[in-house]
Amino acid sequence: MQENQSTEAVNPVEVEAVSIPGPTRREKFIKEVKSFTLIILSVLVFRSVLFEPFKIPSGSMIPTLLIGDFILVNKFSYGFKVPFSDWFSDPIYLTGPQQPKRGDVVVFKYPKDTNLNYIKRVVGLPGDTIEVIDKVVYVNNKPIETKEIDGKKILEDMDDRYKSYQFKFMETKTGEATHVTQVDQGNDYFANYYKFTVPKDNYFVMGDNRDFSADSRRWGTVPFGHIKGKAIAIWFSLSVPWPGSEDEQESFKFRPWRIGTIID
Repeated sequence: MQENQSTEAVNPVEVEAVSIPGPTRREKFIKEVKSFTLIILSVLVFRSVLFEPFKIPSGSMIPTLLIGDFILVNKFSYGFKVPFSDWFSDPIYLTGPQQPKRGDVVVFKYPKDTNLNYIKRVVGLPGDTIEVIDKVVYVNNKPIETKEIDGKKILEDMDDRYKSYQFKFMETKTGEATHVTQVDQGNDYFANYYKFTVPKDNYFVMGDNRDFSADSRRWGTVPFGHIKGKAIAIWFSLSVPWPGSEDEQESFKFRPWRIGTIID
């Protein structure tokens, strides 16, 4: 016998909507400030201890670096620093520190005004004797190895203000670095420099544009604590004359072929 099944209508259960309050305007603001602060702090730490970009404003390192080159500086080349420890005094190192090598291109705080950043090449290490005779640089009584080369290609890229000088271009071996220096044959101002012994924990630096560089020959040596890091590469190159500046007569220069150039 088949059993009869009855069906009953099931009434839907009404569920009361529960309103979950969202974050207040103040909470949103605090969250955004925290996120923004974290981003800024991360960028500052990155620039303080890892890598920092700089722009070349002058011609003292021509032909290695041209006016308008944007370079990347390795801040831990000589050891890892405590973040921001070099803002108000010499940096505190967590590792090392290691001595810069002869031939390194370094960015440092200008000894006469530490608010300014300079870039030059390390020529003399602590204890070295430095002397310049007829524009030939001697380190520990031995001339730095040089060989004259053709500079036509260099002149094509050079900033306009320097093209009228009587430059002689020299392939130069400074430590392990092979680079090009230039001297102005019509300028005898820096032709000679008396023999000098580099003090302890200091470095004698020079520009590759020998006769157009204010460097250790003029204002003395660079203490190790002033060195920010080693210049390693060019990541952009754009020279834009500013109205009213001494560069106003120069042309706009974008040099994409220099992007990615390793600095030696």
